[in-house]
Amino acid sequence: MALLSELLASDFRELDRRASDLYLAAVAQVRPDSLHLPTPCADWTLHGLIRHQVSQDEGFAAAVDGRGADLRVWRNGRLGDDPFGAAKTSLDALLTAFEQDGVLDREFVLPEIRADGTFPARLAISFHFVDLVVHAWDVAATIGAPWEPGRELTDAALKVAGIVPAAPGARGPGESFDQVAGPIDDGVPAEHRLLALLGRSPSWTPPGGGAG
Repeated sequence: MALLSELLASDFRELDRRASDLYLAAVAQVRPDSLHLPTPCADWTLHGLIRHQVSQDEGFAAAVDGRGADLRVWRNGRLGDDPFGAAKTSLDALLTAFEQDGVLDREFVLPEIRADGTFPARLAISFHFVDLVVHAWDVAATIGAPWEPGRELTDAALKVAGIVPAAPGARGPGESFDQVAGPIDDGVPAEHRLLALLGRSPSWTPPGGGAG
């Protein structure tokens, strides 16, 4: 409860901007012949994962303007022949939307997280932030690139990950995150604990040895 209260009092917009830089730095290294590769997210190839994030950016931007209830705005992302350009365009538009006057006082409809009701904007923005941090790892792990979120982003993402429900029905195929992938005790590096809390194995590598 204390952790949720802390998140509800926080402004994640600058952290989200920095997480977008982390994510885009990974996407910038993706070669066209790597887009078919499987990712740590079992449902997506690398192309599908980047397209998913573009769709999420567009969905959150729609939620800022009160249009988040329409599931179509969460699923229409397109990469065209320039995945990095599409990723940057969607993030630039969203980060601009997050800077609107009074945005932190709004309620967002996020149908992919909950079918009814709303989320306070501060909490919703923290969800987008943690998605960017972990999807940056997904992309980096898929192509064998470094992922260095740094202490501040990692610690903030751990707080958000700490409120993700761990019940079996809330995780798994078709849900936002897979089951917790331990160990997550205090002796494990913070970055590895974050990945485990969000259903990733830090030792994951693409079947067949990676990009190439």
